[in-house]
Amino acid sequence: MNEPQLIEATSASGPVHALYHAPAADGPVVVMVGGFDGGFDGPADGIHQVLALDLAPHGIGALRVDFRDHRSPGVVRNGVTDVRAAMASIHRRGVHHFALLGHSFGAAVMIAVAAEEPLAVAVIGLSTQTAGTQAAARISPRPLLLIHGSDDIRLSPNCSRHVYSIAGEPKQLVLLEGARHSLRQRKNDLRKLLDEWLVESLTEYL
Repeated sequence: MNEPQLIEATSASGPVHALYHAPAADGPVVVMVGGFDGGFDGPADGIHQVLALDLAPHGIGALRVDFRDHRSPGVVRNGVTDVRAAMASIHRRGVHHFALLGHSFGAAVMIAVAAEEPLAVAVIGLSTQTAGTQAAARISPRPLLLIHGSDDIRLSPNCSRHVYSIAGEPKQLVLLEGARHSLRQRKNDLRKLLDEWLVESLTEYL
């Protein structure tokens, strides 16, 4: 696989940086964000890069977005602006279907993006917070996958349970036994779950 391309998307609030792994032909792209501290790598010891490599043979691309603001608590609306700006830059290159993947604060951002963005076709929230997730009720009929560690002491698994309770179908909640907030304790299981779910959810757009 070729090295990802560093792109700079333009937003009303300033430039947004991302690493772009282009899909085959007109394939779909998975947009990935981490928590409030941003970065390109994601949780579970850098799951974003791993997923980009795993998905490439299936014709699925990846867009690893870094938030402009790295602060706690994060501002969900600012994150939404960043993600939508990055998506718009890739849409102009001919991509028409996006899956959204976010961790912690980033999960809330992706849920909010999905409620506003018609190009989003599937959503994954890892170790999600509850603040900013009210829009989960508007994701249906697009599929939603929520994954949380049973031993997360930063954000209780009840956060994902709450989001699951307000979301419409189709939806799935997976609790990874023994995993904490970063999910690194079950990273191999997480990788397999994400790979399979994303390929299944995006096959019709290939």
